[in-house]
Amino acid sequence: MNKAIPKVDLKGFYIEDVEPDDSLTGVVPIYAQPEPEKAPELPEDEEIEDELDVSEEPEQPRELIGYLVGIPLPAGLYHPRFDLVAWNAYQVQLDEYQAAYNEWYFSQEVEPVKEAPIPPLQPDNLWVEGLTQEEIAERTKPGELSEIEMLKKENMLLKAQNNAITERADFIEDIIAEMAMQIYQ
Repeated sequence: MNKAIPKVDLKGFYIEDVEPDDSLTGVVPIYAQPEPEKAPELPEDEEIEDELDVSEEPEQPRELIGYLVGIPLPAGLYHPRFDLVAWNAYQVQLDEYQAAYNEWYFSQEVEPVKEAPIPPLQPDNLWVEGLTQEEIAERTKPGELSEIEMLKKENMLLKAQNNAITERADFIEDIIAEMAMQIYQ
């Protein structure tokens, strides 16, 4: 079963969830698909040569358009943004750790008393709020309820209705029991 993976733009802002073909971890770049080149049209009266010119053209750099992020998107953010700078800094720390670990591992034959290097911890705050406090305040003006607040209010009303129905059912049940006792006496 595939899991949904957040897709972000070049600045790290959440765009949408996508379903990848396989499990994805980390951050993977997304490149624009190059448009196929059209073959030049030849005039009808020219003969086509048997041998084609197979000159190697330098590969065009691909245009980076975003990223797939294999780190789950937390709830509660108004405009989620993945911190690509922090992610890249973590990748540098991992590379440094790998080099230090390799050096430690191969030095164990000579000096086995050294302690192994400690791997860096992945930052837990890679998803951050993309809006400023002013923008959030504008979206959640007093008197206007957020989606969560509206759901809480609706839930509270449904609970109150359920309690009223339960009380009414208990009252009717008591009346029926009382009437049954009067009939059987």
